[in-house]
Amino acid sequence: QVQLVESGGGVVQAGGSLSLSCAASGRTFSNYAMGWFRQAPGKEREFVAYINWSGGSTEYADSVKGRFTISRDNAKNTVYLQMNSLKPEDTAVYYCAAAGSSGTSYYSSASAYYYWGQGTQVTVSS
Repeated sequence: QVQLVESGGGVVQAGGSLSLSCAASGRTFSNYAMGWFRQAPGKEREFVAYINWSGGSTEYADSVKGRFTISRDNAKNTVYLQMNSLKPEDTAVYYCAAAGSSGTSYYSSASAYYYWGQGTQVTVSS
């Protein structure tokens, strides 16, 4: 089992920045690729960003590319999501998730992830 706890959400004005963290415990963190997803009210959960076990491979949704950066620190068992130039449409609950392997080509699919955090609310005001 892997336990994931997100933090860093909050309220920010459009154009501002937030940094999310996801602390993992349980099994060896570096064994898992990690992802960030988000879900806005009334919408499906959607992929945001992915990072493989080493941090050497990252992927982003088109809607956040160039504004968000995913990173990880395996020594601290933590994955991060730096969010810049935030827009009102970025408002959602953000979830981190651990994939079933150290890397996956199905990174944008929620079904590739076995463990999920409880989520943290991000609200961007206009």
